[in-house]
Amino acid sequence: MPLPLPRMRSWLFSPGDSTKKMAKAIASEADIALLDLEDSVTPDNRPAARKSVAEAIGEADSRTRVWVRINPLTGPDAVQDLAAILPARPGGVFLPKAEGAHHVTELHHYLTALEAAHGIEPGSTRIAALVTETAAAMFRTGDYASDYPGRERLAAMSWGAEDLSSELGAREQRGDDGAYAHTYEMARSLCLLGAVAAGVAPIETVQPEFRDLEALEKRARGVRAQGFRGMLAIHPAQVGPINAAFTPSAEEIAHARLVVQAFADNPGAGTLALDGAMLDRPHLALAQRLLAEAGAS
Repeated sequence: MPLPLPRMRSWLFSPGDSTKKMAKAIASEADIALLDLEDSVTPDNRPAARKSVAEAIGEADSRTRVWVRINPLTGPDAVQDLAAILPARPGGVFLPKAEGAHHVTELHHYLTALEAAHGIEPGSTRIAALVTETAAAMFRTGDYASDYPGRERLAAMSWGAEDLSSELGAREQRGDDGAYAHTYEMARSLCLLGAVAAGVAPIETVQPEFRDLEALEKRARGVRAQGFRGMLAIHPAQVGPINAAFTPSAEEIAHARLVVQAFADNPGAGTLALDGAMLDRPHLALAQRLLAEAGAS
């Protein structure tokens, strides 16, 4: 059975061919250290990188928070990635260019065989999927909520703009104001909706401008307000602002407790007034979720 998940506010990428950067990511405050075998590693370097990634996982104090981005299932590298890293028992696998639930099922079958071969608890290796990196994938984001083999492994869904823009032949992703063009905002929305429908964590994509931490935290707070539970990072300096943005403040927790208490004091009420505002049952659900996320319920 799947093990308890780590927190998923911040996911810090690290190239799998850099022992130094992987160690730094694992030692960081990131909730999940995401060791990369895909875009940041050239094909010629992948054999050595697989070995380095497996060693880094084995040396980690908490393997449940060390995940690996493998290569897409549509190519030959994914199976080699899995065969190399699964014996080290990573907490999860980050699947790029997923094009629907059938890709989660395919990865699930590989994981099941490798877990059995290496004496690993069945189903303990979790999956996060990047679900908008191809044009075809955009039409399948609702599939992840259906009933299919491997669904219980799925823990999170994220989206990406770079690979999608490459496939589209788009020269720009964002306008002069920094906002994403419509196609990419749609990708973000489809990821959010698909993840919530599937009951997994929606995770915001990266911000390449890693030095602009003020803009990063503003964006992170904005997408958290929309419903995202965490964000991908490409530099250790981004972890702190992301964690801060996705951690409920003391004021938020206090208000949520007041909402929960108000409904507890009026168990038959569908709506009630609190601090000059009318609240209904959806407000109660939001307050309960915030307290659960904060561990303050």
